[in-house]
Amino acid sequence: MYICYVKLYMMMELGNNIRRLRFENGDITQQDLAIGVGVTRQTIHSIEKGKFIPSTLLAFKIARHFKTGVENVFYTNE
Repeated sequence: MYICYVKLYMMMELGNNIRRLRFENGDITQQDLAIGVGVTRQTIHSIEKGKFIPSTLLAFKIARHFKTGVENVFYTNE
């Protein structure tokens, strides 16, 4: 007799408030933010659209750029 165990993992997605923060902080462009944190504009665009998950270091750089905590920039969708 075989017993089969199946683990179900909740799918979590990382959301962000980057677009809102850019506009709340003087209409910062994606390019300006990218220069400020040392990446390309395409990287910022991909993060905003949820197509790319930033490294921990980049997440902290983005939060620091907006003078806020990482938890105010990024959140999880369960």
